[in-house]
Amino acid sequence: MAGSWDGSYDPGSQSDDSHHFERLHIEPLYDAFVCPLTKQVMRDPVTLENGQTFEREAIEKWFKECRESGRRLVCPLTQKELKSADLNPSIALRNTIEEFIQRICQKNRSNKHVVRNADLIPMIVDMLKSSSRKVRCKALETLLAVVEEDEDNKAILAEGDTVRTIVKFLSHEQSKEREEAVSLLYELSKSEALCEKIGSINGAILILVGMTSSKSENISTVEKADKTLENLEKCENNVRQMAENGRLQPLLTQILEGPPETKHSMAAYLGDLVLNNDVKVHVAKTVGESLINIMKSGNMQSREAALKALNQISSFDASSKVLIEAGILPPLVRDLFTVGANQLPMRLKEVSATILSNVVNSGYDVDSIPIGPDHQTLVSEDNVHNLLHLISNTGPPIECKLLQVLVGLTNSPTTVLNVVAAIKSSGATISLVQFIEVPQKDLRMASIKLLQNLSPHMGQELADALRGTVGQLSSLIRVISENTGISEEQAAAAGLLAELPERDVGLTRQMLDEGAFQLIISRVVKIKQGDIRGTRFVTPFLEGLVRVLARVTFVLSDEPDAVALCREYGLASLFVDLLQTNGIDNVQMVSAAALENLSLESKNLTRLPEMPPPGFCATIFPCFSKQAVITGLCRVHRGTCSLKESFCLLEGQAVHKLVALLDHTNAKVVEAALAALSTLLDDGVDIEQGVSVLCEAEGIKPILDVLLEKQTENLRRRAVWVVERLLRNDDIAYEVSGDQNVSTALVDAFHHADYRTRQIAERALKHVDKIPNFSGIFPNMG
Repeated sequence: MAGSWDGSYDPGSQSDDSHHFERLHIEPLYDAFVCPLTKQVMRDPVTLENGQTFEREAIEKWFKECRESGRRLVCPLTQKELKSADLNPSIALRNTIEEFIQRICQKNRSNKHVVRNADLIPMIVDMLKSSSRKVRCKALETLLAVVEEDEDNKAILAEGDTVRTIVKFLSHEQSKEREEAVSLLYELSKSEALCEKIGSINGAILILVGMTSSKSENISTVEKADKTLENLEKCENNVRQMAENGRLQPLLTQILEGPPETKHSMAAYLGDLVLNNDVKVHVAKTVGESLINIMKSGNMQSREAALKALNQISSFDASSKVLIEAGILPPLVRDLFTVGANQLPMRLKEVSATILSNVVNSGYDVDSIPIGPDHQTLVSEDNVHNLLHLISNTGPPIECKLLQVLVGLTNSPTTVLNVVAAIKSSGATISLVQFIEVPQKDLRMASIKLLQNLSPHMGQELADALRGTVGQLSSLIRVISENTGISEEQAAAAGLLAELPERDVGLTRQMLDEGAFQLIISRVVKIKQGDIRGTRFVTPFLEGLVRVLARVTFVLSDEPDAVALCREYGLASLFVDLLQTNGIDNVQMVSAAALENLSLESKNLTRLPEMPPPGFCATIFPCFSKQAVITGLCRVHRGTCSLKESFCLLEGQAVHKLVALLDHTNAKVVEAALAALSTLLDDGVDIEQGVSVLCEAEGIKPILDVLLEKQTENLRRRAVWVVERLLRNDDIAYEVSGDQNVSTALVDAFHHADYRTRQIAERALKHVDKIPNFSGIFPNMG
């Protein structure tokens, strides 16, 4: 603060008589309060050895200049040499100065122009740096009184860094200082000229927004912070900052009510914000319709701004559904399909495609939304054809998003068949399969996910497209075999291959030739050993791998290489281990089905013993012949068996593990396990020994329980077949004949099952004497 503080009057230095009068009547001002060097009231007074007092920072600077210029250390007032540069803090003087300032403020609050004309505002501001919390609070309180409803005083206060200093008080621990600072900022924010300055201070809006949601602040402080922010909304930059810091409503209000230019700039800014999902829903409900209207009718710059915002909002399923109900689908599809003068540039078509992908994948029934004449929907044949045409004639980024649209449409059971029909009628299968080979990972993954969704409905067409020398099958196998953990793409690729017709010998043959099964075996083993773990895609990936691996067991009778592969890599043992993959029903079910296929081949693969030719005596006197006994043969298959070479289930605890699955809660797992066990009772094996094996594995009661529970028609059919073969054993038949529940279940099957099962049930009932066996009474009856 320039000027003298000694209270003297110099007529040459002051032409304003009223100002002079005010300076004389405020209070005597003492020289001792003012630093002789800075001419300002001292904040940290220190005393030299000669008794002279200065502001610490000013005298330290003086001493430094003396040293640097090579001069003697002298007192700046007396110019006499000093023996020491020691500085002694004048604590009593500092306290006196602070009290003096407080008295001035208290006495002159009502006379704001007196305070202003006496240059007291800078002096009060200076007290904000006091070490005394009480002085700082008083200074804030006084400044509020000085600037209240006085634009001139506000302008003086806002000079320099004063507003920044006030903002710093917002983060002080002492609530009293925060309260006074918020009150002062609220008053300053009433001046439109100061709104921009307050908002430009780093952290000001962030702290104020935080205070409005604080549960620890008193209600008055929260209200003042909220009102301050309301005043700051007059400046667009402040509105953007508020949105960035979580206070979105002012920005949304500008989109709804602001002039066109403001609407569009705010929409563009909204598109750049990172919003949490709950906020996206709120934004969609508040301004979704307005943004759609801008997208439909604005100029290209406005449409771009609206599309950016809609892209951001639509990235959450719930907010996407709000946008669908607000009418986003028709204009979005129109923008994508329109060509000519009014078409969107490709970069915006990419944004439109992204939004369409978001809304279609939200789970909303888009087939219920008309988007064209004659009640056409997005899955009408013409529209799917248009999507397929765009996919074939645009660049990778848009292709990727449009494929994701088709992924969303094929995720839904209500729309997948429409897409399948349109793909078939357009002949687009080959084109879609070719995307498997593209280098862009996102594009490749979208295509694989789409093909996976299509495969249950057009598996043979996809198998036909993948077979051959083009390389798509190799690309799929390469994706699966990547050693990068387990990705969504790998799970989808395994799922796609798993859905292809398992009895397509040509496809399996090609996979054998390309070494696909060896790679898949390696991945399955690593997952089982725990070498690969911890991703959310491990379960679908393992399920897909096991299903693909199982297809080799469907061609054993046609492909000697398949038998050789199963032997070399011990697939029977691997599938037995996989029976115990608890919690993954599909893996257990597929493993049991694979073991059924393998076990059915056992009777063809077992090495039957070569019986020695009968000797002379046995030829002449057959009554003296004795059957040669060969030990070590399989009881069921009557030859030399092993799990590895002939896939015999009697080894490796396979029977026990299959029996354990008979009480599984999933009927399909039970059915697969029962089917595998039934191979021990099949034609061509020793059924009596097969029954004994099941008895030893304590499997009879679980099998009967399956019959009693009759969860599904398939399961009942299978259970009746197995039970009939068990009842050929007289001991079991005798035991079961006394069980009314089993008899009732067989009678029920005899009355209500399909024709073949009724016949089998009839035979079973004869075994337990529930139906008379007339063939013994009338042997010649045809």
